[in-house]
Amino acid sequence: MTELKHSDAVSLRGIRKRYGAVTAVAGVDLRIGPGEVVALLGPNGAGKSTTVDIMLGLRAPDTGQAELFGTRPRAALDAGSVGAVLQTGELIPGARVGELLTAIAALQPHPLPIGQVAETAGVADLLKRRTDRLSGGQAQRVRFALALLGDPSLLVLDEPTAGLDVASRRDFWASVRGFAAAGRTVLFSTHYLEEADEIADRIVLIDRGRVVADGPTTAIRAMAAARTVRCTLPGADRAALAELPGATNVEVHGDAVLVRTTDSDATLRALVTGYPQARDIEVAAAALTDAFLALTRPDAPAEVA
Repeated sequence: MTELKHSDAVSLRGIRKRYGAVTAVAGVDLRIGPGEVVALLGPNGAGKSTTVDIMLGLRAPDTGQAELFGTRPRAALDAGSVGAVLQTGELIPGARVGELLTAIAALQPHPLPIGQVAETAGVADLLKRRTDRLSGGQAQRVRFALALLGDPSLLVLDEPTAGLDVASRRDFWASVRGFAAAGRTVLFSTHYLEEADEIADRIVLIDRGRVVADGPTTAIRAMAAARTVRCTLPGADRAALAELPGATNVEVHGDAVLVRTTDSDATLRALVTGYPQARDIEVAAAALTDAFLALTRPDAPAEVA
């Protein structure tokens, strides 16, 4: 593992960036420790990609400072400490995958063996394939392999599974898990909230150019101030169930009932007392989607974390 010794893998302090009258990043402070797997979430236009670009030294901030392993992003990249899979950029057309990996490995100060990288990224059976004959999922795995060649300690993924089918997304994240299992740091942005929920140790939510929430998935869910109560209740009356204490929303689909509530204990007690025929009762934390929508709605506070 190629690593510059420092307590933080990523350190962003007071990052701001404007494009004319548009503020893309409005003062981002972020620290990520070595070995963390962090999801960067936010609606379109929230500032995620600009933040990633500044982190990697692809754009200069108007104000603030970005460091990777305690040094400038360019120095960390030159040392092979950082690998990235970005939304933009095409593979060299016509090149064979093995040739491309070999050429890029020659540019790295401490490259990993091609065979090892190919196995990790799931492209060992593609080394003789030309890049213009790859499917979308295969091409993305090749980009992942290219990012791994320098044996990086930090992997940055900007919307890495956008446009991929379900099977390709599954295979891609299986490869990333193998990379992270060795104690490396991973930062990824995604629009697929289930990916963040399943993969990340920590979620950083950006909206309107600011960090509005930062913490474990369970803590982010709790910010929605809601839980769900599900049950089977034949003949359910939606209007009557909406009167349950704490209930904020009720959905009835045939015999299936879902109640969103700010006080699941009170809702559950009243449900069991008032509807003894209810069965298959489940209480769960709010979905990550609920928290995402609550924290990024237009009237949400500009900063809550």
